[in-house]
Amino acid sequence: MKEKYMIPIVAETDFVAYMLEQMEVFGLPCTADQAKDFYTYYTMLIETNKYLNLTAITDMQEVVVKHVIDSLSCYDKKIISSGSSIIDVGSGAGFPGIPLAIYDRPLRITLFDSLKKRLTFLESVIDALHLDNCTTLHGRAEDLSHQNYRESFDFAMSRAVARLPVLLEWTVPYVKVGGSVIALKGAAYEEEIGESEKALSILGAELSEVRPITLPTISDKRAVLYIKKIGPTPKKYPRKPKNIKERPL
Repeated sequence: MKEKYMIPIVAETDFVAYMLEQMEVFGLPCTADQAKDFYTYYTMLIETNKYLNLTAITDMQEVVVKHVIDSLSCYDKKIISSGSSIIDVGSGAGFPGIPLAIYDRPLRITLFDSLKKRLTFLESVIDALHLDNCTTLHGRAEDLSHQNYRESFDFAMSRAVARLPVLLEWTVPYVKVGGSVIALKGAAYEEEIGESEKALSILGAELSEVRPITLPTISDKRAVLYIKKIGPTPKKYPRKPKNIKERPL
């Protein structure tokens, strides 16, 4: 299956060299084998994007920085220990879950999305790269946290899914007490934090760290938010989708 997707959009050597260069600039070690896996993921993403809308960013250099390195910006061994269980809520094209799974294979990652077609793509990536540490989950965030998945993960992660008060209601219920939600946020992150005090209090969580992020080659404002689960989430949350969107906490 790997060969099927090796479309020569850019040469593997060019991709690997650029990936290694920018990872060094960012300050995360990266091996050539990891960079080759990211290249396979990139070629599969671009080829599938021809018939399934996965990303508006297709330029190789932008994918490396704005998708892959941005996804890895939340990675910190002091916080995310080896073997941790992670649910990537609203995984979409696989960010941040697939880059994290490639980068640290002992992590146990569940790629969670409401669109089966996207999950079919992610399953093809899992198969091509032998990501035995990855599984997929199909459903709606506000539904499955009322089932067996409630408070069963060390971390819930999300990138570019919803404003923070809504995102917290979708993600906090999946996390064990003592675990964390990790939200990768753009320029409005300070405003979103200000909107989220009530949601944090109700859901049993607290903001433990705000880490501003500067990606290589670009200067836009972004941050990773680390949100600690300090107590059980009341069983009524998350609410029905209409209530979450129309009346955020």
